[in-house]
Amino acid sequence: MEKIKAVVIVAIVVSAIATIGVAVVSMPAPAHGAPAELSGQLTIAGSTTVLPINQECARLLMKKNPGLRISVSGGGSGHGVKSVGAGEIDIGAASRDVKPTEMERYPDLKPVAIGKDSVAIVVHPSNGVSELTMEQASKIFAGEVTNWKELGGADEAIRVITRDEGSGTREVFEKFVMKPSEREITGKASVKPSNGEVRATVSGDKNSIGYLSLGYLDPSVKAVKIDGVEATVENVLVNKYPIVRTLYLITKGEPSNLEKAFIDFVLSEEGQKVVEDMGYIKLAAPTPEVTPEITPTATPTPTPTPEVPGFRTVLAITSLLAVAYAALRRRK
Repeated sequence: MEKIKAVVIVAIVVSAIATIGVAVVSMPAPAHGAPAELSGQLTIAGSTTVLPINQECARLLMKKNPGLRISVSGGGSGHGVKSVGAGEIDIGAASRDVKPTEMERYPDLKPVAIGKDSVAIVVHPSNGVSELTMEQASKIFAGEVTNWKELGGADEAIRVITRDEGSGTREVFEKFVMKPSEREITGKASVKPSNGEVRATVSGDKNSIGYLSLGYLDPSVKAVKIDGVEATVENVLVNKYPIVRTLYLITKGEPSNLEKAFIDFVLSEEGQKVVEDMGYIKLAAPTPEVTPEITPTATPTPTPTPEVPGFRTVLAITSLLAVAYAALRRRK
């Protein structure tokens, strides 16, 4: 009788092995390949300061994902905030904080910081003036100082170049240079629609003065020192240079999958390198969390059972085999 029982147990175990074994073998292996390719369309517009960052990141992302189409344009920070808030574009770009009035009008705006920047006051490279105080700068742009000789330069009239009202660069310039002295930019200033236009104008006019995003500086213009401090990324990082701002990408509500993919790319190591390569200031890397050391107790912590597919099944089968084997031994 005992022999029959043992044979029955072994038969059950063998049947279980055959059945479960097939199930284990047929289990799909976890995917470890590349992420699914992105496809679809995105429209991005706004700050001309953020424009070169968006253009390069869009190029790199489309190169990785041939089915993806990203349209990038400027228009100024105000345009970017308004257009994304109205649902006319997918992502807005701004080189200033979103205003309270804008948040009131579009309460579902979601700004994400993607870098930092500064604003430099620039003149023609041949201009003999290489340094200004903040007070002198505010007087020039207010139209109170009108000749370069008043600043130690040539006897030539100063031509003031500024940005349009919707410009984030202008807003930051006014915040740090004009408002502390309660001055306003003169109505006689020549208004330009972009950083590129300001740079082109100043580089072609030896008596002009304007202001640019730090990322737009090149040898065609000269950035003047402000209160003895040069406009450089290094001086901004150590809080020596007095003008600094945050750059944003903005969505209407929580970002869609494509919108999030683009923003995540800009925030990635590769995207932040683009920010840095364009002359802007990348975001500081997050400080890694330090796990506190735990003093081991006298009772050792049991080793967890490894979660290997099929492991628990094999364990159960082994137990059944042990029971069958024990029964056969007793029979003998």
